[in-house]
Amino acid sequence: MKGDKSLEIEGESGQEGAEGLEEELAVERKKNQELLTRLKYMQADLENYRKRVDREMREAGESSLRSLVSRLLVVQDELELAARHAGAKDRHGELVEGIGMVQRNLEAALESVGVERIDCVGRPFDPALHEAVEKVQGESQDGDMVVGEMRPGFTFRGQLLRPSMVKVELASRAVPSASEEE
Repeated sequence: MKGDKSLEIEGESGQEGAEGLEEELAVERKKNQELLTRLKYMQADLENYRKRVDREMREAGESSLRSLVSRLLVVQDELELAARHAGAKDRHGELVEGIGMVQRNLEAALESVGVERIDCVGRPFDPALHEAVEKVQGESQDGDMVVGEMRPGFTFRGQLLRPSMVKVELASRAVPSASEEE
């Protein structure tokens, strides 16, 4: 009988032991699931951080390039002015030819990075692209038209870099006569 009791005691403690192991296993599974969830969040955070840093780096590079292009446009303006003034004084045309070559190379370099000249003469006045520095009264009723360009404007990768300084012909506006006012 003693042997039977020892088996019963061992059987009961074996069952309790199995239940204890199952509880421990459930606790460990829960911890594992929590760690896996935290890992997934950390991976998502890391990916978002990488994307943000990439975007900020692109924006910083874009801003630096935009600043450089703005400074080069001043050089472009000065070359154009020098070519105009040298043309009258240079009898052989060598100076004008040399300035023209430098100017064309600079234009090509600017175009290669996304700078485009705004075409404005003969087009409707657009305050988003043009800065009116002179206005003359016109006869047309079609709307305000750009008739001259004092300084060219440019866009950089589709965004306005510098507006064109233009001469605008104002559309004729109908003035009410004295009989219409009454």
